[in-house]
Amino acid sequence: MKYKLLDCVVLTRDLPELGLCAGDLGTIVAIYKPDGLEVEFVKASGGTQAVITLKEEDVRTIKSEDIISVRSLVK
Repeated sequence: MKYKLLDCVVLTRDLPELGLCAGDLGTIVAIYKPDGLEVEFVKASGGTQAVITLKEEDVRTIKSEDIISVRSLVK
């Protein structure tokens, strides 16, 4: 497993039922073998948007060419 607890990761696919989009940042809060990751996604206000179990393929590490942005959950 290439991730460790509290790593910041980038979501690689949309999860509209949770209000999440590819590119959203999350933090790994638990690791399950062989490839499960519990990831928490937090709003800019500090409240939790979602905590979900994902597979390693659903996230990626942050790259040096990435930029952080903000988007509204309300459309």
